[in-house]
Amino acid sequence: MKFTDLKLISPILKALEKESYTEPTPIQAQAIPAALEGRDVLGCAQTGTGKTAAFSIPIIQRLSSQGGKPQGKRRIRSLILTPTRELAIQIEDNIRAYSQFTDIRCFSIVGGVSQRAQEIQLARGMDILIATPGRLIDLINQKHADLQHVEILVLDEADRMLDMGFINDVKKIMARIPAKKQTLFFSATMPPEISRLVDSLLHDPVTVEITPVSSTVDRIDQSVYFVDKDNKPQLLIHLLRDRSIESVLVFTRTKHGADRVVRVLTKAGITAQAIHGNKSQNARQAALGNFKSGATRVLVATDIAARGIDIDELAHVIQFNLPNIPETYVHRIGRTGRAGKSGTAISFCEDEEVPYLKDIEKLTKKKVPVVREHPYPMAAGEPTLPSLTQSQGGGRQGGGSSSARQGGRPQQGQGGSRQGDGGGNARQGGRPQPGGQAQQRPAAGGAEAQQPGTAGGGRKRKRRRGGSGRGPASAGTAPSAQGARGGQPRG
Repeated sequence: MKFTDLKLISPILKALEKESYTEPTPIQAQAIPAALEGRDVLGCAQTGTGKTAAFSIPIIQRLSSQGGKPQGKRRIRSLILTPTRELAIQIEDNIRAYSQFTDIRCFSIVGGVSQRAQEIQLARGMDILIATPGRLIDLINQKHADLQHVEILVLDEADRMLDMGFINDVKKIMARIPAKKQTLFFSATMPPEISRLVDSLLHDPVTVEITPVSSTVDRIDQSVYFVDKDNKPQLLIHLLRDRSIESVLVFTRTKHGADRVVRVLTKAGITAQAIHGNKSQNARQAALGNFKSGATRVLVATDIAARGIDIDELAHVIQFNLPNIPETYVHRIGRTGRAGKSGTAISFCEDEEVPYLKDIEKLTKKKVPVVREHPYPMAAGEPTLPSLTQSQGGGRQGGGSSSARQGGRPQQGQGGSRQGDGGGNARQGGRPQPGGQAQQRPAAGGAEAQQPGTAGGGRKRKRRRGGSGRGPASAGTAPSAQGARGGQPRG
């Protein structure tokens, strides 16, 4: 199939040709026709499959078909809500590219920057508004944003948006939008709990599911290294001595942990920058620009900040900390292997993260190959993981049972059970719930005092009010799951 087969108007086809788009991805081929007909769409596809074009192209065409140049101020006719600043900016760039030969105007508003320029743009008017929920609520309350003319609503990366604690803001925004509208709902993960929210938002939707629910991208080469927490920085440096790894995205669980990894790598002579919520928008964009240009070899990011990072040539992702919510693993490894290319995803697994690895393998129904030949094996020996057939037996236990170790004692109940599964909570990396708070999963083994002299080191920190809400600030600590806003920046 070609884009010319999708009944697109000539200005869009001209723009797609200029951008070297020839064949739609599977989600584009299925979602675009339904969206052009005005149907609600429920799309589930892994990151990197082309979801942005799947909803942007129909919006541009439908709005363009309503007539010529508007008289007076443009009204916001389409609203696109996204969880992060980076993703909002990326969507704006894509829509500008797809609509360059039309009269459609779009703009993004995000937190972390002065809102004055955003106020000016809203006063001038636009057809499509891309926004993060926190900043949009601020501008609505200040009477700068008027949503009463919205005809098409998009919730992009909805699972992560609601997981980040934006549920109440999203509900407030929904109350400002006309009840009669088209809704396009896209997300990378789609567990069963999404059904209640979908029922409340979508009317007779066309469901587009390109890959199995929460499946991992087959073309990505995955591996895991069992390593003690204190040795993670040394193992990372060891792997980066391989010059064939030209650029790599490293995930940490906390903002402070990301900064610590950057300091360790810089001291070792490896160029690295961090991108997370504590950085200003200009600093984040500068770090991302340096990474894309090759000036910085390693970009260290938290999960939230990494949303919207779209780099087709990114070949390597390293998880310095395994995520304590298995769906987040799918999001992370999806940063590589984009646009049909292959990729490599490497994970470090310390003792306390073994239950997380169990849950990842249970969710993906795949064993992650273990790399045993490396200079920093676990002092207590490699843990013994159950086979997939054993782990499929019951409900998710989150590592509550003992995990026998080679050469060591069984580990006591790490991780705990998943709380409130299906009970109306928003689950990190999963799909949103119509309830209120983000579901939290207990940390494996609890937060421990840090060892000095490593990227996960430093003194045990007291949680400060307004902080990250993620436990001690450490690259190597396994805190409780991200969830209710805590200290997440607004938009």
